[in-house]
Amino acid sequence: MSELTYTQNGDYLIPDLSLSKQPQTPLGKYGRMRKNYLKEHRPVLWNSLLLSEKLYPHLREIEEAANNRLERMMPELMKSAGVTEELKASDPMKWAGLMNTLRAQAEEVILAELVFS
Repeated sequence: MSELTYTQNGDYLIPDLSLSKQPQTPLGKYGRMRKNYLKEHRPVLWNSLLLSEKLYPHLREIEEAANNRLERMMPELMKSAGVTEELKASDPMKWAGLMNTLRAQAEEVILAELVFS
């Protein structure tokens, strides 16, 4: 660890703190939602992750886990609801409505278990 330097600000010495360079690939929907949740509802955890430089890896992990969970849940939900390619061909509006409903159900579970916990 390098020597800590200070900047004089009036009568106070302020430490010159900076974070190391973090990879900045864009976060997806779930990573951004987790970030906003931590910032607004869990400020102590937010600051702890930010200052330990573990925030971005945590957000990437949440993003990947949420997307993987969605990919695993959708086929199971589609099977249980009877959503098939035949339905898609015969009644596309019903198929689209069912798919939207199933995706909303899956996202509700993901948000409760991963993002807002």
